[in-house]
Parts: sequence; C-alpha cells; structure tokens
Amino acid sequence: MRFEPECQLPDIVRTLPHVAFEVDDLDAALEGKELLLPPSAPSRGVRAAMILHNGAPIELIEFRRRARRRAG
Repeated sequence: MRFEPECQLPDIVRTLPHVAFEVDDLDAALEGKELLLPPSAPSRGVRAAMILHNGAPIELIEFRRRARRRAG
C-alpha cells in the first residue's frame, strides 16, 4: 500500500504490514477489541475495520452474501 504525505491514517497502519481475516459478523468480532479504524464500507457488500492485537494491526472484513433465489 502507498500513502500520500497528508494521509490521516494512524502511523501503525501506514508503517506495519497487516493481515486480514474474513469474519461472519464484523460488529460481533469487534466487541472488546482496540479499534484502529472504525467500520467502513470500502466497496458494495463489504465492511471492514482495523484493530490492534498484540501490537499488530489486523484487518477484519465482512462480506455480505446475497440471498440465493430458490428454484421452484
């Protein structure tokens, strides 16, 4: 990732690599966690947030699934 000099993200997000994990329920996954970046919707059907875990930035991502049509 590249960041412009005027980027407002926390230093830890700009300077340390991070991993991302898919979660079924972002709000539940964030409970009791230290939040670096609040939930946002970077694209349609996606919600993401970043937490601090053991000194490392971790991204949590929720993908909203479309309801499947039932044949019949």
